[in-house]
Amino acid sequence: MTTSTNDQAGAASVMPDEATRARVKRWRYAKDGASRWLVGFGGVSVIGALALMFLYLFSEVMPMLAPPEMEPLTEYAAPGEAGERTLFIAVERYQEVGFRVTDAGALYFFRPDSGEVLQRITLHIPDGVEIVSHAFGEPRTRLNILGLSDGTALLFRDAYSLIYPEGVRMVEPSVEFPLGEEPIRVDDDGAPLSVIGAQQGARGFNIAGYTADGRLLLTNVDARRNFLTGEVTLTRRGGVMERPDYAPVALLLSADLRDLFVGDDEGRLHHYNTLNVTAPERTQTVRVVSEGTGIGALSWLLGTVSVIVGGEDGSVSQWFMVRDEDNIRHLTLIREFQRMPAAVTAITPEYARKGFATADADGNIALHHSTSHRSLLQRQVSDQPVRFAINAPRNNGFLTVDETEIVRYFSLRNPHPEASIQALWSRVWYEGRQQPDFVWQSSSATDEFEPKFSLVPLTLGTIKAAFYAMLFAMPLAILGAIYSAYFMTPRMRGITKPAIEIMEALPTVILGFLAGLWFAPFVERSLPAVFSVLLLMPVMIMGLSLAWFMLPKHWRGRVVPAGWEAAALIPFILLFGWICVEMNPVLQIAFFEGDMRQWLTDRGVTYDQRNAMIVGVAMGFAVIPTIYSIAEEAIFNVPKHLTQGSLALGATTWQTVTRVVLLTASPGIFSAIMIGFGRAVGETMIVLMATGNSPVVNFNMFEGMRTLSANIAVEMPEAEAGGTHYRILFLAGLVLFVMTFALNTVAEMVRQRLRKKYASL
Repeated sequence: MTTSTNDQAGAASVMPDEATRARVKRWRYAKDGASRWLVGFGGVSVIGALALMFLYLFSEVMPMLAPPEMEPLTEYAAPGEAGERTLFIAVERYQEVGFRVTDAGALYFFRPDSGEVLQRITLHIPDGVEIVSHAFGEPRTRLNILGLSDGTALLFRDAYSLIYPEGVRMVEPSVEFPLGEEPIRVDDDGAPLSVIGAQQGARGFNIAGYTADGRLLLTNVDARRNFLTGEVTLTRRGGVMERPDYAPVALLLSADLRDLFVGDDEGRLHHYNTLNVTAPERTQTVRVVSEGTGIGALSWLLGTVSVIVGGEDGSVSQWFMVRDEDNIRHLTLIREFQRMPAAVTAITPEYARKGFATADADGNIALHHSTSHRSLLQRQVSDQPVRFAINAPRNNGFLTVDETEIVRYFSLRNPHPEASIQALWSRVWYEGRQQPDFVWQSSSATDEFEPKFSLVPLTLGTIKAAFYAMLFAMPLAILGAIYSAYFMTPRMRGITKPAIEIMEALPTVILGFLAGLWFAPFVERSLPAVFSVLLLMPVMIMGLSLAWFMLPKHWRGRVVPAGWEAAALIPFILLFGWICVEMNPVLQIAFFEGDMRQWLTDRGVTYDQRNAMIVGVAMGFAVIPTIYSIAEEAIFNVPKHLTQGSLALGATTWQTVTRVVLLTASPGIFSAIMIGFGRAVGETMIVLMATGNSPVVNFNMFEGMRTLSANIAVEMPEAEAGGTHYRILFLAGLVLFVMTFALNTVAEMVRQRLRKKYASL
C-alpha cells in the first residue's frame, strides 16, 4: 500500500496544474491561428502576385488597342498670295516648318501653327509657260514634279537642316533641284503635259506624262557629276510610249523604275513594264472601281508596291502585283476599306508606315492602315471638298486644305495602327506574297518594310515544342516512376530516384548548348541510327524480357536478384545503341541512297539541322525529372493495404498495378504530366539554342519553330520602348501567361475530379 501511494503521489506531481494546461492550450491555439493566417496570407499573396503580373502585362498591351485621337489646333487662309491655288502641302518632322506649292510657281515655307510665311521662293518657269499638272513621288523622297504647258517638267524637293544658334534648335528650310533649276524636256513636240508623274530610283529619274494631244510619254533622266570639274551632265532616254485609247487621270511610277500604273477616267488601271524605258510594254488592264464609276484619286503606299485606289463612289481599295504559278505577275485586289461618304478627292501615304489618309468631296477625312486592314478614324473637317490631307512624318500632326484654300492643322495620336486582332491572329496578305499567310517577321534592312506580327506561328511553335518534349518525356518518366516505385528494390530505388532528380538541377542553357552544337549535327549524320534506336530499342527490350521470363525461376534468382532486372538491362541497351550507330553507314547506303537527309529532301520533306525532334529530346531531359519525381511519389504513397489486399484476393502484380495503383495515384500522375507540360510551354533557353528559331506554321518534326518565350528573349532587347513591336512582345507574354494559367486551372479541376472519384479506394 505504501508503494502504491508513493506512485500516485509521483504521478500527481508530474501532471501539470490547471493554469499550466490552460497556458499550453492558449499557446497551441495561438500557433494554430498564426499558421492558418500565414498559410492563408501566403496563398492570397500568390494569387495577388499573379493578378499584379496580369495587370502589368495588360497595362502594357492596352495602349496598343486604343483608338487614334485627332484634335483641331488652328485654321487659317493658305499662306501666300491671294488667288493662288495649292498644288501640294506638307510639314517637316518637327512640325516647325510647313511647305506649300502653288499654281503660280511659288514655294512657301510657313509656320504650321499660325500660317506665318517664313520664306517665299519663285521657280524658274519661262514667261508665257503655265503649270498644267502636278504630282509627287514616294513620301521619303519628298519629290515634287510640275508639268508645264510647253512639254517640259520641273523637279524639286523641300529639304531641312538643323542649326543651333545659342543652343536652341532651329529648322532651316531650303529647296533642292536634283536635275537643275531649269525645266527638263519631256515632250519633243512641246505639247502641254496635262497629267504628270515622276519617281527617283537607282537608274535616275523616270518621268511619265500624258500630253494634251493624247500621247503617253516615258522619259528617263540620269544626272552624272564629273568628279574633277563638278559639272553635271544629264542623259535623257525614252519618248512616246503609245497613243492610248483612254484618257489618263493619274500616273504612278515605282521606285525600282520597273512599273508604271495609269488610271483612266473610266475606272480602269493599266500596268506597263518599264524595265526597258525605250520600249515599255502594257501587260494588264483591270477595272478597279465599279462599273460606271471613275477614279477619284490614286496613290502609292510607302515602298511603291501597293496602289491605293479611291473611287468616285467613295470606295477605297488596295492592289498590288502577285505572281501566279507560272511566275507571271498580275494586278490583284488585296483588300477593301471602309467607304468614304462621298467621292474620294485625295489619298496621301504615311512617311514611315503602311498607312494612308483619304479625303472626300463632302469635307471628310479618314485614316487607314493596309496591313491591319483597318479604317481607324473618319471625321468631317470642312463643309467643302478636301483637296489635301497630309500626315506629319512622325504621324503626330495632320494638315488639310479644302476647296476654299483654308488650311486646318490638327494634333494626331495614332501610335499603333498596324496592330489589330485580324493582323495578329488571322491570315494577312502581305506585299510581295502570293496569298494570305501567318507570318512573324518584325525587322528588315529596308525602311519601307511591312512589319509582320502574326502571333499564330509563335503560339503554334510553343505548342509544337511542348508536344514533342512530352512525346519523348512522358512515357519514359511515367513508366520509370511505375517501375521504381513498385517493382524496384529499395536499395536500387535509393540510387535511381536521387540520380534522376539531380538531372533537374542541370542548367537548361547547358542542355540547349549540347543539343544545338553536338546532338543536332550527330542526328543529322546518323538519322538511320537514331530511328533504329527509337523504333527497335523497345522491341529489343521486350524480346529480352520475354527470354528472361522463359528461364526457370530458380535460374533467374541466381543470375539477377529480384528487383535488379533494370540494372542488368543497361549493358544490353548500351551495346544495342553502339551497334545501331556502327550500322549507320550500311543503313544509309542500303535504304537511303547514301544520305537519308538528302533522301528526305528529294521527297519534299524539309529537314533542318536544329528541329523539333532535337528540341523534343533536349527539352524532354529537362522535363523528365519533374514528371518522374511527382508521379513516383504518387505511386509509392498508394496505401499498402490496397495493394496487399489485391494480391491477397489473387490478382497478379501487374493487375494490381493497372487496376488499383494507377487508379489511386492517377490524380498525382495527372498533376505530374500537367506540371511537366507547363514547364515545357515556358521553356526558353533550350528552344532558343536547339532550333533555328524559324516561325513556321506546321508540326513537321524535322523543321524548327519559334516559341513565345524564345521570341521575347530574342527580340525584347532590340524593341523600341513603347513602340508597337515592344507592346506586341508584351502581348506575347500575356498570351503565354494566360495559356499556362488556363492549363494549370484545367489540370487542377481534372485532378480534383479524379481525386474525388477514386477517394473511396
